[in-house]
Amino acid sequence: MNAPLFPRDRLTLNIALLFPDRPFLDRIDAAAACGFGKVECHFPYEHPVAEVRARLEAAGVALTGLNTRPGSGPGAWGRAALPGREAEFEADFEEAFGYATALGARVIHVMAGHPAPEERVAARATYVANLRRAAARAAERGITLVLEPLNAVDRPGYFVSRADDLAEILAEIDRPNVRLLFDFYHVQIGEGDLIRRFRRLLPWIGHVQIAAVPDRGEPDGGEIAYRAVLEAVAESGYQGLIGLEYNPRGDTAEGLAWVERMGIA
Repeated sequence: MNAPLFPRDRLTLNIALLFPDRPFLDRIDAAAACGFGKVECHFPYEHPVAEVRARLEAAGVALTGLNTRPGSGPGAWGRAALPGREAEFEADFEEAFGYATALGARVIHVMAGHPAPEERVAARATYVANLRRAAARAAERGITLVLEPLNAVDRPGYFVSRADDLAEILAEIDRPNVRLLFDFYHVQIGEGDLIRRFRRLLPWIGHVQIAAVPDRGEPDGGEIAYRAVLEAVAESGYQGLIGLEYNPRGDTAEGLAWVERMGIA
């Protein structure tokens, strides 16, 4: 067996996708039962903050991150880059900020949306302005905002589909607590050249996620050699968490055996 690359507390289980056979709050207990003390999620908003906090505390699990709401209406999968919908985005962000603050999460993934093709210039200006305002609010509580490129195969029309393009936008936003979410699954489908791209973009990266390509299952299969990729991550000096954001091929707990089998943690 390979030597472990990371302590287990560097991994955070994405309970939006893992343990799909269980109700959302029960997934917190399932993560703890599998020996993991950190979870992240997408949209916890159907559950009151106090209820989520009680389940986290009872299980001894920390919530590390969450997403802004996907929203509804034309173009929605997030609303940060939708011109004319700034008030809706502000409400989305305040809700996420409230949950993150109350639950101790230090990362909010701000979702951009699908602006119409003829609005892309205006969308970029909207995105930058919205993120600058949100960054100031997040900085009050030491929260980092992360922006994720979603590949154009799975999410056609999403405002940013390439990590390189998002790095340019981050430079324009120019706020230290707005960072890149480098999801190896999305980057492989959209751009490839994973290790060199990760190393080059490292100064922008605030969070990492992993899943197999193309099926988005456990990272021990598919076309990405994750042991080599994560060796490069470990050697790079990246100090953040690694989110396990994948669709389990079978039972989640059994599938998590890949973590030790590959010597990840």
